Amino acid sequence: MIDLYTWTTPNGRKVSIMLEETGLAYKTHAVNLPEKQQLTPEFERLNPNQRIPALVDQDAEGGPLTIFESGAILIYLAEKTGKFMPRDVHGRSEVLQWLMFQMAGIGPMIGQAGYFMQTAEEKIPFAIQRYTNESLRLVGVLDKRLADRPFLAGDYSIADIATYPWVAAAWPFFRNMFSADAGQGANVQRWLDAMAARPAVQRGMAVP
Repeated sequence: MIDLYTWTTPNGRKVSIMLEETGLAYKTHAVNLPEKQQLTPEFERLNPNQRIPALVDQDAEGGPLTIFESGAILIYLAEKTGKFMPRDVHGRSEVLQWLMFQMAGIGPMIGQAGYFMQTAEEKIPFAIQRYTNESLRLVGVLDKRLADRPFLAGDYSIADIATYPWVAAAWPFFRNMFSADAGQGANVQRWLDAMAARPAVQRGMAVP
């Protein structure tokens, strides 16, 4: 059995999608972020960074294994199940590059754009412009990447699973900033539609 500690954010949904895709048995523990449950000593023992998600694999080789950081969790589950990450060096490298692209770029930039536009009490025009423009640039990179392949690394992988919740959340805003006449954004839209049609993605997005 796997214990997943999560909340309704893109980083949390990455892992629930992966668990649904792999068919592993798991139990969900909601960590209520507005109530600051991530800051409790109990959760800090699972994740010293006090952010969701965290995962405990009770059946790991050598005894229960606790993992934090969503990218690390996805890699672990891919290796545990042999799914959604190639074993050959070229394919594995391709998937990991696009996973890191999400971890270092897509997530942080879209997250900051959302914070300064929606959450921050003081609306700072420079910060909004800075993070919005960089998010838009990164989504443009995805659009070009998806021009000649169905998924980010060719075949469906943890790179897609990691990226989808972030882009899906931001797409209603960014879609209107692309030039439809020039065909911009069409590849991202096709990819989003393909992802959203997967039953496991639908179930994972509904957790917790």
